[in-house]
Amino acid sequence: MTPDTSQHAHRIMKQVHGGLREHEGSVVTESWRRCIDSYRLNPAKPRVPECVGRIDLKDRRNRLADLIECAKHEMTILYQQLGDLESAVVLTDTEGAIVHLVSSPNFAADARPLGLRPGGIWSEEMAGTNGMGTCLAAGSPVWVHREDHFFSRLAQLTCSAVPVYDPSGEIAAVLDVSSRSTVMQQHLLVMLGMTARMIENRLIDRCFSNAHPLHFHSRPEFVFTLHEGKLAVDGDGRVLAANRSALFQLGLTSMNEIRSRRVEDLFASSLDDILERSTLSSFHPVVTYHANATLRFFAVAQRPAEPAAPCSAASLVPHALRAVAPHSNTAATLARAPDPALLAHAKQNTFKDARLVDQLHTACRVIARQTPVLLCGETGAGKEVFARAVHAASPYSGGAFVAINCACLPESLIESELFGYRAGAFTGAQRNGRRGKILQADRGTLFLDEIADMPLELQARLLRVLDERQVTPLGSEDAHPVEFQLISASHQHLPTLVAEHRFREDLYYRLAGIELVIPALRERSDKSELIRDILTAEGGAGAMLSAEAERALMAYSWPGNVRQLRHVLRTAAALADGGLVSRAHLTGLPFNIATPEVPRSESHAGEIPKRVAHSNVKASEPDDGAHSKALDCAARSPEMLKPLQANERAMLLQLIAQHRWNVSNVAKALGVSRNTLYRKLHKLQITLSHPS
Repeated sequence: MTPDTSQHAHRIMKQVHGGLREHEGSVVTESWRRCIDSYRLNPAKPRVPECVGRIDLKDRRNRLADLIECAKHEMTILYQQLGDLESAVVLTDTEGAIVHLVSSPNFAADARPLGLRPGGIWSEEMAGTNGMGTCLAAGSPVWVHREDHFFSRLAQLTCSAVPVYDPSGEIAAVLDVSSRSTVMQQHLLVMLGMTARMIENRLIDRCFSNAHPLHFHSRPEFVFTLHEGKLAVDGDGRVLAANRSALFQLGLTSMNEIRSRRVEDLFASSLDDILERSTLSSFHPVVTYHANATLRFFAVAQRPAEPAAPCSAASLVPHALRAVAPHSNTAATLARAPDPALLAHAKQNTFKDARLVDQLHTACRVIARQTPVLLCGETGAGKEVFARAVHAASPYSGGAFVAINCACLPESLIESELFGYRAGAFTGAQRNGRRGKILQADRGTLFLDEIADMPLELQARLLRVLDERQVTPLGSEDAHPVEFQLISASHQHLPTLVAEHRFREDLYYRLAGIELVIPALRERSDKSELIRDILTAEGGAGAMLSAEAERALMAYSWPGNVRQLRHVLRTAAALADGGLVSRAHLTGLPFNIATPEVPRSESHAGEIPKRVAHSNVKASEPDDGAHSKALDCAARSPEMLKPLQANERAMLLQLIAQHRWNVSNVAKALGVSRNTLYRKLHKLQITLSHPS
């Protein structure tokens, strides 16, 4: 027995028997007491590390196959974020046996004699106080630093561990980071907790792929994030599973309090109601309330993904999660025919215009064969809504829909947003690095909006990713395989940009497997139904239009398209308190919707409307601070504009005139930033000048 071991054992015995009081009642002290009183362990006599046999380990892995499959990727990401070659990310079952481990070869070889290897048993009864075993015994996150371990041979390690829960609400595993670093690492518990939640959410998706996912939070910006509450609901509206955030937000403590309860028992809405309103809102969060209180939530319900057979009922019992075929990046294993029910639902609830329905069916057919889709149309016409409908009815509907607007990102950030970066890749980078949008879209859909605004040098990198299906983050040499559906969109005419050498020809042909035009709102035959649907989504079931208000909305040309329509109806519904929207509720809006418009024949496409070119433009300009500008009346006639661009130019000029040339208000009406609006003005050859 070495002096170090003797001193270590003496300290533990003195603490347990009351000689030391500074740590009384701590998690570590209670663990030491269990080791001595319950397990009859002696800190002066370390045990030889035990490992299960090969067949036993295989059986344990089979029982946790779903959980391990959901954890592998997240464990690898966590290990990369740590950037510590002297560490290991470990997953154990509920008996403390290691079933998966991510580490460097050198550290794995050094830690193997300690039992830190697949099959090693780290329960408190076998290994004394340690991160994994003590986490299981305490049922809560623990941090065991070096000499806090019961046996001195483990004092070279610092262990942080958190429990991982299965869909039944029971602890199914422990996620641990064991490191030889001497630095205090309490922050690891936060990172481990976030990783555990991601694993748990993945597990719910995997085991309940035939259920409706319902996402909610009291703050809309947290929906579809790690902090959201998540429910799996069957077709009858009964809850099958919930994550821990859902239980916390609903004021519940266990799955027993929520399992088999209906959605309307929890919220002041049914599943069908939330699902219908989510579809109408393009799956942006909609408002609902707690069933027994005034607490407000924002929720999104979706149709089942159904990419594979769900886990059996046995998966609700701890350690009984069934095995499913491992992940494959090949399109053959992932692709399947478009879901007819989802396609029909998208047609019925999102698009009633005959041309849009036909285009939706075409897009779903070609994307099922891995053909990229390029959407063209005016700003605000609903290209992203259309893309989401294609995704919902596609073979990859179970994956994420990741949208990125290339026009809204500074050129210096587009590359890092798309491809991600490793820790320390550049000044200002996040400490732990970042996954790019393309990796986030793995086994899902990547939607590149305003693709024409992507810089030329970045277009070459994107083309390479599309050809090789591999992504290399900034600052890294490791390529990550990725499989996704690609949908792009632009309000510009890409062949014209190609001819002007402002867009790569080879990338255009790669994006435009098929090119579809989304009609402007004024051209749609379902405008009346769309107005009513959006009003219901924004104002509730009681919101209605008076005959005069409906005529005014139908007569308006909607230069901002569906985006502008949604803003108008949201405001009008609020002014009407969710009741009857009259013409009076439209009169005070900044769009002059209640005022009859000049017939479109008086303002030809590509020409400046007469009221814009009036001599007193500057006199009627409202004060817009340092950025106040007036239309340059001497603006040259537009050159080299396609008919679609000329028409968009005329509509934008009309909108500018309606807002009395206030650029800030025009940007708000269109739902874009001022910078984006200025870029559009430049591209459409609309010049502005400071008033003299």
